[in-house]
Parts: sequence; C-alpha cells; structure tokens
Amino acid sequence: MDLNLFIDGDQGTTGLDLQNRLRGGEFRIRTLPTHLRKDPAARRAALNEADIAILCLPDAAARDAVAMIENPSVRVIDASSAHRTSPGWVYGLPELAAGQAERIASASRVTNPGCYPTAAIALLRPLTDAGLLPADYPLVIHAVSGYSGQGRAGAEAHEAGAGAHSLTVYGLALEHKHVPEIEAYAGLSQRPLFVPTYGSYRQGIVLTIGLHARLLPTGVSGARIHECLAERYLDAAHVRVLPMSADAPSTELDPQIHNGTNDMSLAVAFNERTGQVVLSAVLDNLGKGAAGAAVQNLRLMAGALAPAL
Repeated sequence: MDLNLFIDGDQGTTGLDLQNRLRGGEFRIRTLPTHLRKDPAARRAALNEADIAILCLPDAAARDAVAMIENPSVRVIDASSAHRTSPGWVYGLPELAAGQAERIASASRVTNPGCYPTAAIALLRPLTDAGLLPADYPLVIHAVSGYSGQGRAGAEAHEAGAGAHSLTVYGLALEHKHVPEIEAYAGLSQRPLFVPTYGSYRQGIVLTIGLHARLLPTGVSGARIHECLAERYLDAAHVRVLPMSADAPSTELDPQIHNGTNDMSLAVAFNERTGQVVLSAVLDNLGKGAAGAAVQNLRLMAGALAPAL
C-alpha cells in the first residue's frame, strides 16, 4: 500500500514490536536515524510528511509530537496513554461497540487502548450496555502482566537481574493511569479498584474480575453473562469467548497463550451455590494490548485512505 507511515519512538518496546509486525512490506515505513531521533526539527518534518504517524512514546513526548503536526492531512495513532480520554480522539478498540471500527477508519486521531483496559473493557462494556452489570458496581480488577509491560528499560533491567522478583504488586497508591480509561469506556459511573501485578515472565496478561450475583440485577446469572459476551463477540476476528465448562478456566488462563498474536480470549466461571462469578481475559500485552492493536487500527485507517479500485 503506497502510504507513508512514520513511527516516532521506533526503538521502544511497542515501536520495535510494531516494526516486526509490519515486516511484510504493506506500508512504506519511515523511522529516524539514531542521531536524529530526538531532534525536534527532524521529528517535525517527518511527522508532517507522513500519511499516518504512529506515536510509540512516553505521554509527554506524545503530546509534544501532536503539537508539532501542522499538516491537516496527517492522521495519528497514539500508542501512549496521553490522549485516551481526550475530546476529539477516537478510542482504538474496534470491538468496543457497533460502528467503532468505522469510526476508527475515518478518524484523524486514534488513541490506542491500554493493555489492561483492553481486557477489562472487553469484559465489562457488553454487560453494562445490556443492563446486566450496574454502572456503580463496586468493582475490583486484578491483573498479572509479563515484565515487558514496564517498557524496554524495565524489561532489560529485569532480564539483567536488577531487583527482579517472581511477582511484584504495584500501583498501590490507587492512582494507576489506566483507571480513568476503564471507567470511561466500560460504561461505569464509579471508579473501579485496580490491582496490577508484574510476573517473572516476559509478556502476556491475565485479568480477572469477581462479581457477586446478589449485587447484580435479579435473574442475572453466570450463564446469562456468558451468553451476553458470546453474542457480542460472535463475529469478532480477534476476540474469542471460551465455551463454559468446568475445566475451561484451568486450561485456558495461561497468560502467555496469545503471545505474538493480536487475539484475546474471554471466559466466565461461576458457582451457583456461592453466587459468585469470575470474568477473565487473556491477551498479549505487546499484541492486542499494544502493537497488535495499533496494526489493526492502522489497517482500518489505511483502508479508508486507499483509492477505490
């Protein structure tokens, strides 16, 4: 496809994985040489010459990059969290709701979802839309990610053994930057409590959310929740709802099962006697949670730019 793609921040974890996923040559990819990567003039020129710019940068640098763009025809995919809830930006989760893929395809500014929010929103949004989960439910979300979620420097430090632990719970100030995004796009009216963890493996996420049937609307069961999710994602190319069975959770909750792909699995476990439900999602934090999602959005946007045959 004869489109000029500029990756700003090509040497970070997401930038490197993005280039690896685009090796097939479907786009003309431009990056800056090492000595120009932080040169404002070189970045400004490359950004304004692109058809689509993908920002794989820290939040502050991503905001600066957007401010450099003066060419109104340049379209942007921001893989940082800088614009996740900003007005004028389309949320880059095609499976979010009916018509979302079309909104992404025609957007000039797309904000790539966070890795944890992708999982949480995929589980929760269909339930709030259907009235099965009250918007003010007191949610507690737990997630374990591979250590690559710390970024390139953190991953390299872990692999070098610098302060590496088998499991690290973090975000205990309860101000994790992904929480506003989850609240906004999951259809919640109350802030969820989010407890993230890094495990001693490179990549992959498993996220779980516990629900109590007594706090749900009358008649809502684990089976009804599963049915809702299965209906919502029936035709989704990259989201699979696992069939309900007694052994599904124990065999499918390996956080690394989707590594290297843009796929995500959702599951529902419930116990009728206790009235408890566990929702779970598994995805690659570098795939559906980052670079894979960026490629999915890029292809939607590029399709809208491509001339009709």
